[in-house]
Amino acid sequence: MNGWGELISAYSVFLLSHSLPVRPPVKPMIVARIGKAGFALLYSALSLAVLAWLIIAAGRAPYVELWPRLPWQDHVTLTAMAAVCLIVAMAAFRPNPFSFGGWRNARFDPAYPGIAGWLRHPYLAALALWAAGHVVPNGDLAHILLFGGFTLFALMGMRLIDRRRKREMGPAQWLGLLQATKSGRSLMPGAGTIVRLVAALALLAVLISLHPLVIGLEAVSW
Repeated sequence: MNGWGELISAYSVFLLSHSLPVRPPVKPMIVARIGKAGFALLYSALSLAVLAWLIIAAGRAPYVELWPRLPWQDHVTLTAMAAVCLIVAMAAFRPNPFSFGGWRNARFDPAYPGIAGWLRHPYLAALALWAAGHVVPNGDLAHILLFGGFTLFALMGMRLIDRRRKREMGPAQWLGLLQATKSGRSLMPGAGTIVRLVAALALLAVLISLHPLVIGLEAVSW
């Protein structure tokens, strides 16, 4: 286990930081002291800090290659990231009572659900795509554990949030809203779709530009 201790520790803290703060009575106690906005800010800062540590720890772990790095693999990641940016752009600042990250959920109209009609958990779907897309060009054991773990974390998170929302709303109300939302699905462009598409392209361009500065590697070997 020599050299793997930091990665194991970082993963343990990551899992604990995403489970303990949102459980009762921890979350209500924190919200009562600093408010919902304060909790969201604190939780986001903690999540980013632990995520940064986890990524750094994976880079420091012993290198055990399982498959080689090849140029075509970068394009798999780029395709996945284009989908990630599109999902995020379509979900941002929209109500979604089924998952976290919804904006003004009281205004949610199941007849016009937007991306929530197709993906109940758009941000977790984006996380799963981001992680799975990064497995392909990172064929060493540490990064497979990192990104593969994130993929499983996102998929399991969807089920856990479904259970939580069903418990909070009541099974009948949750199922009724879900069925109404599915009936409201549409492939027709809605208001602001062009703006969101442009935002998705801009986000992708920013991420590609920042990748060598933050990670130290070009995002794509053109």
